[in-house]
Amino acid sequence: MADAPQDLIAPLLTSEGWELLASLGPYREDEAFRLNDSLRKAGHSPALVSAVLTQSRLRTKAEAKFGEFARQMIFTAAGLEQATRLNVAARHAERFATAGIEHVADLGCGLGADAMALASMDIKVTAVEMDETTAACATMNLIPFPHASVVHSDATSVPLDGVGGVWLDPARRTTSTSGTKRIWDPEEFSPPLSFVESLAASGRAVGVKMGPGIPHGSVPAGCEAQWVSVGGDVTEVTLWFNEVSRPGIRRAALLLGPQGAAEITSAEEFDAGPVAPVGPVEGYLYEPDGAVIRAGLVADVAARLGGHLVDEHIAYICAPELVDTPFARAYKVLEVMPFHVKSLKAWVKQNNIGVLDIKKRGTSVTPEELRKQLLAGAKGSKGKKTATLVLTRIGEDRVAISVEPVQARA
Repeated sequence: MADAPQDLIAPLLTSEGWELLASLGPYREDEAFRLNDSLRKAGHSPALVSAVLTQSRLRTKAEAKFGEFARQMIFTAAGLEQATRLNVAARHAERFATAGIEHVADLGCGLGADAMALASMDIKVTAVEMDETTAACATMNLIPFPHASVVHSDATSVPLDGVGGVWLDPARRTTSTSGTKRIWDPEEFSPPLSFVESLAASGRAVGVKMGPGIPHGSVPAGCEAQWVSVGGDVTEVTLWFNEVSRPGIRRAALLLGPQGAAEITSAEEFDAGPVAPVGPVEGYLYEPDGAVIRAGLVADVAARLGGHLVDEHIAYICAPELVDTPFARAYKVLEVMPFHVKSLKAWVKQNNIGVLDIKKRGTSVTPEELRKQLLAGAKGSKGKKTATLVLTRIGEDRVAISVEPVQARA
């Protein structure tokens, strides 16, 4: 049986544990067994060695979200999985700072990522966490911030007197000895979405981080819904109420990437807004970012591109000309073929293709399985060509579109 989270945190909250953890370099899987053995031979207990090696591994994994700050933080596996990336947390905090909110309650603070970002803007933060082990981690992570304090309590029972803003990141997973399981019903989150709405009804500035797959019908009226994509990965949708919502914006897609930030917004409700025309596969095919799709803004992007959908139910856009956009990945259309495995195998052979990237939308085909079928019999990829196929449906017809990726703007 795997160690419980508290068994892997408690040994670190001692001078010996903290110093031993600080002495370790970056975690390397190929060195873990040797390091485990050497630390035990040095006289450290098996429990402490297990704790520091687990923490070292989590810190290395956490660098993707927290950068160099991860080296001084404490994590649990479940907490890290749900933790907000630091660059996204900074944008959350900026909303409260811009609204002039001086005291924010972070209800369900987890490991403290959002509380750290808020406190770094000189906002007083009361961070509340029900899980004792996670609260201990948050306490350690917030030590450098004198404006932040951690309360071990149920988020729904903490007094909010004098608190002008509330931030929530509800638990959307249950944890057991067999791992974590995602919860889909917003009313089963901890705390539930109805509790968030009750806080907003009090007039406070409220922001809540939700899973990006929340149905549009579950998004409360009167809030701003902002889907966030980081490097093409849709990480969350944030619902903003009252002072931290922006006038005239009902839904938005915010993209954060190497080129900076880009956002597209709409004042329309989810079942309103422009309707994109439908037309042929031609010129350039655009694959909208996942945040654009989740926010229901595909038609808005199509209008910016002077383009059309290839099928009214599928989020692929075509346009006759190449238009530079941060909201979709562009591909030059080379050839449109009916989807028949036998003819596609012949096409692969005829074009001397040895590396094949397959993308799909609106079809049940499994790209990995099809790739094996199409490349069966090919001996190595040396000297062979690379190709990209887009599988989709146009009406009742399944098609395979040969495309060439357009180099993204530097």
